[in-house]
Amino acid sequence: MKKTVFILLIAVSLLTLANGPVISTVLAADEPPTAISNKEAIDLVQTHANYLWTLIAAALVFFMQAGFAMVEAGFTRAKNAVNIMMKNLMDFSIGSIGFWAIGFGLMFGVSRTGWFGTSGFFLSDFKLDGDPWILAFWMFQVVFAATSATIVSGAMAERTKFVGYLCYSLVLSALIYPIFGSWAWGGLFNGGGWLEGFGFIDFAGSTVVHSVGGWAALAGALVLGPRIGKYTKNGGVKPILGHNITLAALGVFILWLGWFGFNPGSTTVADKSIAMIFVNTNLAAAAGSIMAMMVSWMKFGKPEVGMSLNGALAGLVGITAGCANVTPTSAIMIGAVAGVLVVFSVLFFDKIRIDDPVGAISVHGVCGAWGTLAAGIFNMSGISTKIIGVQLLGIGSCFIWTFGTAFLLFKLIDATIGLRVSPEEELEGLDIAEHGGIAYPDFGVSSYGGTESVPSSGSYMPKAHPAAGSIAKTVEQ
Repeated sequence: MKKTVFILLIAVSLLTLANGPVISTVLAADEPPTAISNKEAIDLVQTHANYLWTLIAAALVFFMQAGFAMVEAGFTRAKNAVNIMMKNLMDFSIGSIGFWAIGFGLMFGVSRTGWFGTSGFFLSDFKLDGDPWILAFWMFQVVFAATSATIVSGAMAERTKFVGYLCYSLVLSALIYPIFGSWAWGGLFNGGGWLEGFGFIDFAGSTVVHSVGGWAALAGALVLGPRIGKYTKNGGVKPILGHNITLAALGVFILWLGWFGFNPGSTTVADKSIAMIFVNTNLAAAAGSIMAMMVSWMKFGKPEVGMSLNGALAGLVGITAGCANVTPTSAIMIGAVAGVLVVFSVLFFDKIRIDDPVGAISVHGVCGAWGTLAAGIFNMSGISTKIIGVQLLGIGSCFIWTFGTAFLLFKLIDATIGLRVSPEEELEGLDIAEHGGIAYPDFGVSSYGGTESVPSSGSYMPKAHPAAGSIAKTVEQ
């Protein structure tokens, strides 16, 4: 045994002596870290963190599509739920293709005039051996484009032809939204817009995303007209109640969560700055919800749930522009004003007979404008007449461009393929008329003519409603 151990020790010693130069060479090649090598390693980790944070934020914003779908479905009638889900699905699907083909290039391509980009169409800036950041950046931007498009769905709910809506959704994602976006955000990539050159403040899109959607929604609601039975001949308002407030509330909570990707994710950098943006976003939403509840309580005698839910969304929209350049205390004030504003705005649009089933115009258009102005008023770096002037310029140019182009688009669609369904189809519900299905096959479909049972096979075919003609005439009068 001792002899075996002795032989093994000799063998190990000989091997060590024989390979000594090799081991020394390997050790010598493993040079100690330097300041430069450490910096390169740290930069690589930061780059990877930026990619990861941006894509996680994009996923959160994508999840907001589910929130919008739930809010819209909950605030409207059960007979239109399938139609609403289809519109929200197609907003993202068609919007993704349109933004890939045209929108991204118009928004972030090279621009010599500051009005729109002229390169990067069909994601042509991406090269196999190039910087893949464009892919992460595109993914984050396409979910913003889809958000702007889907805002319009709620204001036009329960009476819009599906094919007409598809045409609108493509044009907004590929043309209307990207062109205004290039004015304010083009410099984030290869472009450079005239509005951002003036110092326009809209960090995450109170105007660029939300007001674009809100003003397009206003144009759509005007061209469509109100739902049958919404307003009386003597100017009265007849509430058309949503079928599932629980679903709407769940949608608001999902949107609130998604906004933690929407606002902090707009940094596209994983650093400490996102902490304050998170806090500001949350405080504004909370203040908006509380103030909307209080105002509705005073006006209606009860804490109204629909207004309270929209108050939270109003606060979120309001803080989106200034989330990175205002203090938490200012965020509470911005959200509180938005919560008050949304209640009176919803009542105002009802008074002038603009039918918006979910309050999208008020939440996104009006409160988006307020939030953009507030980003200048509460700017941590100071306020000046120039800052306020530029903010007002951005708000005004957004309204003129978006409302003008969207109104013409909806008029064109209405004159060609048609924008509104027939009175009979509207009364029976768009689920059956437009999609040949129903959302709740085990329940009855309620309409002005009563309740009819619907077979679960989806083979139910709509019949002309006896009251359709008279109600339609009443609305026209």
